[in-house]
Amino acid sequence: MPTHVDEIDWTRVIERLLYLFPPIIGVGIVGVIQEVQLGIPGLQYGLLLFSSFGYSILTLGLLVSIFFDARRIRRRPWASENWEPNPWLNALATLISAPVAGVWYLIRRHKRFGTRPGWSGWWLVVAVSLGTTLFGFVAATVAILFTVPGLFGAAVALAGTIAFGSFPIAIHQDAAYVCTYGNSWRPNPGLYLGIAFLSLIVPPVQPLVAGYYLARRRKAIGVR
Repeated sequence: MPTHVDEIDWTRVIERLLYLFPPIIGVGIVGVIQEVQLGIPGLQYGLLLFSSFGYSILTLGLLVSIFFDARRIRRRPWASENWEPNPWLNALATLISAPVAGVWYLIRRHKRFGTRPGWSGWWLVVAVSLGTTLFGFVAATVAILFTVPGLFGAAVALAGTIAFGSFPIAIHQDAAYVCTYGNSWRPNPGLYLGIAFLSLIVPPVQPLVAGYYLARRRKAIGVR
C-alpha cells in the first residue's frame, strides 16, 4: 500500500471520482421526479440532500487529487516543459466547477503522459448504452403517441440509468484502450469523457457520439 502521497496513483483516483459525478447528480434529478410521481413526503429533499452532500464530497476529493497530482508533475524531472500544471490554480478551478475542471485536467494530462488502458471490451458497454438509448427514444415516442404514461416513465428511466451510470465510464476507458493499441486513430479519453458528460445534459448527443465512436473504433482496430 502507498505510504506517501506521491506514491498514490492520483490519476486513477481522479478518473474514479469523475465517474461518480453523473450518478450523484442523477440522484437529485430522480428525487424531483419521484416526489411528483409518488407523492412521498420528504423524498425530494432527502435525495436532493444526498445528492448535494455527495457532490460536495466528490468535489473535495477531486480537488485534493488534482492538487497532489499536479504538484507531483511539477516536482518530477520528466515533467513537460509545455505543461506544468499549477496545483493551486487547478484546485481553485475544481472548487468552482469540479466536473469541468477534472475533465479539462485529464485532457491536458493525456496529451503529455497518455492514459493507462484497461479492459478491451468496454466498447461492448458503449454499444449496449447506444442500443438502450435508441430503444428508450422509440419507446418514449410510442408512449407519447398512444398516451401510455407507464411506458414513457420506464423508457426514460432505463435510458437514463444506462446513460448516467455506464456510458461515461465505458467510452473513457475504451478510448484509452484504442489510443494505446490503435495506429490510425488516437482518441483523447478525457475529451470523450467530457462529451459523455455533455450528452447527459443534451440527450440527443449520446447516440450520435456513441455511433460515431463505434464506427471510428471499428475502422481503426476492428472488434477486439
